[in-house]
Amino acid sequence: MMVTQFAMLYAVFCLGVIGFQVALIAGAPWGQITQGGQVEGALPPLGRWIAAISVFLLAFMAAAVLSAVGLGADWPVWTGWLAFAVQVLSALLNWITPSVPERRLWAPITTGMAICAGVVVFGG
Repeated sequence: MMVTQFAMLYAVFCLGVIGFQVALIAGAPWGQITQGGQVEGALPPLGRWIAAISVFLLAFMAAAVLSAVGLGADWPVWTGWLAFAVQVLSALLNWITPSVPERRLWAPITTGMAICAGVVVFGG
C-alpha cells in the first residue's frame, strides 16, 4: 500500500470518528464507550463540549496527514508529526482506559489510525 493510500485511510478513519463524536454531541447514549467510560447513556454538557473539540482536532489531524502526502492544503511538515503524536497518545489512552468496552472498541481503532499516520510521516 502506498503512503498516499495510508493517508487516505487515516482520513477515512477520522471521518468515522468525527461521525461518532457528532452522534455524541447529538445525545447518542454511548457514554460508556468514550471519555473514560464514566457516563452511562448520553454525555452531560461538558462531555459534549469535549466531543465538539474532538471534531475540530480530528479534522485538523486528517488535514495534516493528508497534507504530508501533498493532498489538500500545503501545511508545514511538523503538523503531520503533531497529528501522529496526538494519535499515538490517543491510542495509548485507549489501551489504558479503565472502561473495558471503550478499550475493546477504541484501542484497536486508534492503534490502526496511529499506524496509518506513522507510515505517512515516516515514509512521506
